[in-house]
Amino acid sequence: MPILEVKDLRKTFGRIEVLKGIDFSLEHGEALSVIGSSGSGKTTLLRCLNFLERPDSGSIAVKGEVLLDCADPSTLRESQIRRKRLHFGLVFQQFNLFPQYTALDNVMLAPRLLAKENNTWDTVRHKVHDEAVELFRQIGLSDRMNNYPHQLSGGQQQRVAIARALIMHPDILCFDEPTSALDPELTGEVLRVIRGLSEQDTTMIIVTHEMEFARDVADKVIFMDGGRICEQGDPREVFSNPKEERTKQFLSRYSHS
Repeated sequence: MPILEVKDLRKTFGRIEVLKGIDFSLEHGEALSVIGSSGSGKTTLLRCLNFLERPDSGSIAVKGEVLLDCADPSTLRESQIRRKRLHFGLVFQQFNLFPQYTALDNVMLAPRLLAKENNTWDTVRHKVHDEAVELFRQIGLSDRMNNYPHQLSGGQQQRVAIARALIMHPDILCFDEPTSALDPELTGEVLRVIRGLSEQDTTMIIVTHEMEFARDVADKVIFMDGGRICEQGDPREVFSNPKEERTKQFLSRYSHS
């Protein structure tokens, strides 16, 4: 059974249909790269998966559980959205760290708020702290845990944002152009962390403009154009032998940039 199944996902803003029937599935441990020009619907797709936008039609299922079916009003209740969102972690283009908190406090904030809501914080406090410390070790920032965001480089802030998503144990980790706000020399450190997660069989959806990275790290690639999936398949096959003319045009532009 796929860990994620997306069927006929559609989203319209005003008169503009941004998603025009998106269908794909993802197996546990797979990394999916989503590529395409600006305005092709990539970010809207991620926002729909994370329940930051509500699709107009279609369905989303994780591990066989239908989280959203636009034809079934019972799956659209706002009271359920927060729980459903926990299946996904989202790392934004901009790091969105809280400037008043240390890096460690930023990572611990979501599990702390959730535990306090459930009156379990005193029980899980030490476990959450230890897990956060281990995540900082994994992302190579053990010596920066007590720094504030303004004391960190852009690459370091993005790595903290990745740890913040991981500590919630999402089934699927989503990245929305995770290096677009970084200087080229800082891009590599973030991509190395994502590559490491891929090697640990973390299930990921990565919207990226880093074509070489998309080809080398992902198990599957989707090329989106005009709100549709124009082509999908094995990254090496799609990149070396694209079948659709629009895919050829897009990849040719990148190869000459």
